[in-house]
Amino acid sequence: MPEVIEIPIELTQFQLPQAVQARLQSLLDYQDAGNVLSSAERQEAEGLVELSEFLSLLHLRAQRVTNP
Repeated sequence: MPEVIEIPIELTQFQLPQAVQARLQSLLDYQDAGNVLSSAERQEAEGLVELSEFLSLLHLRAQRVTNP
């Protein structure tokens, strides 16, 4: 049986700060232009993408709970 974890509503409203979102977009645009990210840049981009996906998942789950 899956365990239920309660998430405070304030956390579900959290978003990446604008500067962090801009940095992620900059890294992705750089890569999309055919450039190779350094190892540090790649790790940074991967971490930011994972964080962004996690926050999106929190938002979706919060919507399911508040709008069944």
